[in-house]
Amino acid sequence: MTAAPTLDAGTIRRLPKAVLHDHLDGGLRPATLVELAEAAGHPLPHTDPAGLGAWYVEAASSGDLVRYIATFEHTLAVMQTREGLLRIAEEYVLDLAADGVVYAEVRYAPELHLRAGLTLAEVVETVQEGLAAGMARAAEAGTPVRVGTLLCAMRMTFLSREIAALTVAFRDAGVVGFDIAGAEDGFPPSDHLAAFDHLHRENMPVTIHAGEAFGVPSIWEAVQLCGAQRIGHGVRITDDIAGTKPGPLASWVRDHRIALEICPTSNVQTGAAASIAEHPITLLLDLGFRVTLNTDNRLVSGTSMTREMSLLVNEAGWTLDHLRTVTVNALKSAFIPFPERNALISDVVLPGYAAAGFSGAPTA
Repeated sequence: MTAAPTLDAGTIRRLPKAVLHDHLDGGLRPATLVELAEAAGHPLPHTDPAGLGAWYVEAASSGDLVRYIATFEHTLAVMQTREGLLRIAEEYVLDLAADGVVYAEVRYAPELHLRAGLTLAEVVETVQEGLAAGMARAAEAGTPVRVGTLLCAMRMTFLSREIAALTVAFRDAGVVGFDIAGAEDGFPPSDHLAAFDHLHRENMPVTIHAGEAFGVPSIWEAVQLCGAQRIGHGVRITDDIAGTKPGPLASWVRDHRIALEICPTSNVQTGAAASIAEHPITLLLDLGFRVTLNTDNRLVSGTSMTREMSLLVNEAGWTLDHLRTVTVNALKSAFIPFPERNALISDVVLPGYAAAGFSGAPTA
C-alpha cells in the first residue's frame, strides 16, 4: 500500500496551480509599494515593507467588506502612471510563477487608474505590456505562466457600458473577460444590464462579484439576469442550501457548472466565513459544485495560492485530491479557448499531480 504524499508547504508550492480571482491592485509587493509611494509623495501607514504588509492584513481583517476595500487607496495611488503600472504588472506575473501558478486571470478596474492623465485604453495597453514582459521573463526562467486579463467595472459608477466595450476591443490583446466589482449592498449587478447585453452580443465571457457581502438575491441577479458564467466569491450560495440539500438557485448553479471563485482567507477577513476550518468551501466541493480556489488580494490578505492550499490542508483536512480537483475546476472554467484549457490540464496539471503522488480518477 502506497503512503499518502506529505503535503507540506514545499510540496504544495511545487504543485501546478490555477487562480481565477486575483486583483492586480491587491497584489503588489510591499517593497514596491513603499518605493513607488515615496517617489509619488504618497504617505503610507508604514514605510517598512514588513510593517506595511502586516498593516494590510490587520486592516483588512475587520470583518467589514467596505473597510477591506478602503485599504486599496494606497495601492491605487501608485498605479496611476505608465511606469508604475508596467512594473506592478510584470512583478505580478513573476510572483505567480514563483508560487507554482501555471494559469491566472488578473482583474482590475481601468477607471481607477486615470488620475495622472492616462486614458482607459492606455491603462489597458500598459498593463498588457507589463504582463507580457512578466510572462516572457517567467518562461525564460523555466516557470511559464499564462495570464489572461479581466476588466472590471465598478458597480457604484456609470462606466460599465464603456468598460464592456473596452473588454471587447482588447479581446485579441490578452483580455479574456469582464467583471463587476465593488461594494455589493445597494449596488445590484442588474444596474448594469446594458453592459451585459453588449458583452453577450459580442460573445464575451462574464464573471460577477456576488454572494460575498450580500446573499442569494445578488447571486440570482448575477446568474439569471446578467448571464454570468462564473461567480466571484459566491460563498453565500450556502443560504440556499439546507443541510446538504441545495435549493433551486444552488441546484441551478451546481447543475449548470457555474464556477464559484472562492477566496477563503479573504472571506474570513470580510466576515463572509467564520474560519478556514468552518469555511463552506469544503461542503460545496463535497456537494459537487464547481469550486475553484483563489487568493483575491495577495497583499491585502497576506496570502498566496500555496498558503491558501496549505491552510485548507492543515485546518480543513484537505488532501491532494481536493487540491487537484479545484485546480482542474479552475482550468475547466477559465476564459480561454477550450484547446488551451485542455492542454494545460493534460500536459501540465495532471502530470504535476501525478509526480506528487496523486493516482485517482479525473473529476467531472
